[in-house]
Amino acid sequence: ASENRWPEIARKLETVSGKDADLEFYYGSALAQSGRFDDARQALLAGRRLAPGDKRFPVELAGVAFKQKDYRGASAWMRRALHIDAADEYANDFLGTIYFLEDNLEAALKYWNRVGKPYIETVQADHPLRVRPALFDRALAFSPASEMRLPDFETSRARLEGLEIFPAAHVQLAAKPEGKFDAILNLQERNGWGSNVWEALISTFSGIAYQTTYPAYHNIDGDALNVASLLRWDAQKRRAVVTLSAPLRNNPKWRYRVGVDLRNENWNIRSSFVGPAPLLGALNLRREAGGARIDSFNSGRWGWSAGAEFSHRDYRSVVTGSALSPQLLLTGLQLKQTTQIHYALLRTPEHRLSVNTEASFQVARIWSQPAHAFVKLQGAIDTKWLPQARGDDYFVQSRIRAADTSGQLPFDELYMLGIERDNDLWMRAHVGTRDGRKGSAPLGRRYFLANHEVDKNVYSNGLLTVKLSPFVDTGKITDPSGTLGARTWLWDTGVQTKVRVLGVGVSFVYGKDLRTGNNAYYFTAGRLSGPTQNGSGIGD
Repeated sequence: ASENRWPEIARKLETVSGKDADLEFYYGSALAQSGRFDDARQALLAGRRLAPGDKRFPVELAGVAFKQKDYRGASAWMRRALHIDAADEYANDFLGTIYFLEDNLEAALKYWNRVGKPYIETVQADHPLRVRPALFDRALAFSPASEMRLPDFETSRARLEGLEIFPAAHVQLAAKPEGKFDAILNLQERNGWGSNVWEALISTFSGIAYQTTYPAYHNIDGDALNVASLLRWDAQKRRAVVTLSAPLRNNPKWRYRVGVDLRNENWNIRSSFVGPAPLLGALNLRREAGGARIDSFNSGRWGWSAGAEFSHRDYRSVVTGSALSPQLLLTGLQLKQTTQIHYALLRTPEHRLSVNTEASFQVARIWSQPAHAFVKLQGAIDTKWLPQARGDDYFVQSRIRAADTSGQLPFDELYMLGIERDNDLWMRAHVGTRDGRKGSAPLGRRYFLANHEVDKNVYSNGLLTVKLSPFVDTGKITDPSGTLGARTWLWDTGVQTKVRVLGVGVSFVYGKDLRTGNNAYYFTAGRLSGPTQNGSGIGD
């Protein structure tokens, strides 16, 4: 029918009583073509009730929602159409286009790939880069004059971020005639000390308030060769870390990392960071470690790492008390092998939801008197969800971790549940230091920890971003000694303020212990892991 006849057709069909599914479809289509979108929706819904298995109705309802700029409603109806016929070319193409308009490229690729789209004509960065072109090209799993596949997109992003000079790899598609696209890579490249003097100063001296600096130099000679370090001169917990990392044999699929970690720390073992808490033990820990690790970015879905660490520890000024048994104070040389694998268990880009899993295995031998061996096994499930169709105004995160051990561990291999700058197992109302000395958070050989938080953007101007993050932490840590660990489940809640200035993150934490009522206040800036750290212990 010609365009000017649609209103006439709608008027004629309106008078028909007892319309069947076909007439309801034609009636709804005529109303939609006449611009009567609300009436069209009602007619199409009536037809769908008569023929719930007819894909024409959700497809047409998606078109009505799209014309009303209701992209979320349009995508929901189109997904229902694909539940009826997953191979429908028009529905897949239309749904991919909706997600493309919402800047959700992963979801767009998921559906476009079913119909052989999108065809990429050229691939280019949005500004000149200092990284070597050959290295950059090898990091990209997709190429010009070909279709961009979702697995290749995910792999490219993982390998670009694995170069550790691109904090966030963002790819945009620019539409061209004949349904083709140019792939534009928006990359903020780290070079040298920083892009300007202010960035260099902030990144290096962000921890000056707690007597720590983080000198780092990135992308040496354009080879994605980075040197990062941590220097802390706090009299109670001195530390020096230097790591060097780069692609292995100029291949972005692999990255090697070598480093040293030196510590001189005073520990007072107590049951709390505030209030009455008798001394349960004390020591001075001196630990020297050197390690190497290889990370594999096999694909965007999974990867692995393997490494080894050679270390030495000894303890001085020991007050054994009730917490420090002779079996725990093992001294001497130690060789540890670490293996880690991560896998994307679930990715639903149309809902902006991902669930990633991780497992790590460590086996070590310490040449104490007598010698001992031990094993540590950890697992993690990390869930991330962006509830809005576009942007990151809200960001929901949940991370669940658990670990167990076997054999005799030295003191520095224990786990700790608490907020402390050298520890990543955060219970944010249990501070790990008291009077500057570590040891006021629960220690043990096995744990369960769940961290849940919601980020809300409250301010952003390009240089400065501020987020508020209400959180709930719960955990349990145990130890066969009976003195260490926590006798009950720990429950913390509070809010974390996350500030990012010129790419440098700073966090202010307020936490409340729901069991004791204790309040905790904490501040931290950029944190640096040791050469083989996987959250594996208080000495790692």
